[in-house]
Amino acid sequence: MQRRSIAIPFWRTLAEVDYRRRVRIAVISDTHDRVPAGLCARIAPADEIWHLGDVCMPSVLAHIATAGPLVRVVLGNCDSEFSWPLTIELEREGSLFYLVHIPPSGTPPAVQFLLHGHTHVPRDEMIHGVRWLNPGCISRANRGAPASFGWLEYTGGAWNWRIDWL
Repeated sequence: MQRRSIAIPFWRTLAEVDYRRRVRIAVISDTHDRVPAGLCARIAPADEIWHLGDVCMPSVLAHIATAGPLVRVVLGNCDSEFSWPLTIELEREGSLFYLVHIPPSGTPPAVQFLLHGHTHVPRDEMIHGVRWLNPGCISRANRGAPASFGWLEYTGGAWNWRIDWL
């Protein structure tokens, strides 16, 4: 079965940006069949939830969806739900986001933010003008990092990244 990418444009010109607007996106990854107690309540205020793969059982994603906001997911190396895309490109508030599970060796053209999972370690790094973000791991932290998820927030005309520890 051929895997696909999905591009979901949300076009806005710079003149259309509302600097009073606030967007909150909860970013999670590597649940590996586990949803910590209280997680759904913590991410419920989000406008969207982005899951960066390794959900494992689709029922886990259904449980996360009970938080309420729209959930988007990419296929991880431990997932078997092949209807999920390998990558997703999204435009939000004039910025292009690329979602993938395993961090690629390079970045796709025109992307400002690359979000990935897989390593189980939080990341916030600027490489050649692209901001690489990883929320860490909800269930099995790595390299001394505790379990975590991320918040991508748009306020005052800019995107901010924050890690929340579990």
